[in-house]
Amino acid sequence: MSDTIPPRRIGRSIIAVLVGMVVGIAITLSTDEILHIVGVFPPWGASMVGFDGALLLAAAYRTFYGVLGSYIMARLAPDRPMTHALVGGFLGLVVSIAGAVATWSKGPAFGPHWYPLALIVLAMPQAWAGGRLRVMQLRTRADA
Repeated sequence: MSDTIPPRRIGRSIIAVLVGMVVGIAITLSTDEILHIVGVFPPWGASMVGFDGALLLAAAYRTFYGVLGSYIMARLAPDRPMTHALVGGFLGLVVSIAGAVATWSKGPAFGPHWYPLALIVLAMPQAWAGGRLRVMQLRTRADA
């Protein structure tokens, strides 16, 4: 008996993670754009200093969208839904760390340092929450 994973499952796993990421990124960028247009955020490229409330709002909706994206990954996963969600969370963690490093000393246009740190801290918990929602959903169906 072979312990290798069939290529079809690997492909479905990759697609599940990518679709969850694309959905999360797309709705985040759409919300960002809307908030810039309506004036909640300053114009693109302007300083975020003094916009702590707006950044707190951004952290909140990005967390919600991260949970949603992770749920989508887990929902589309061919098996091991929590693992898929956590893989997505790890990728989000890496991107958040890279973003923080890239913008840390770039001036006030990138806002206060608490914001990128919050994105780093929240990456894995939101992935876990999205995966957990799917696992709970599957258990409820199994019990029914």
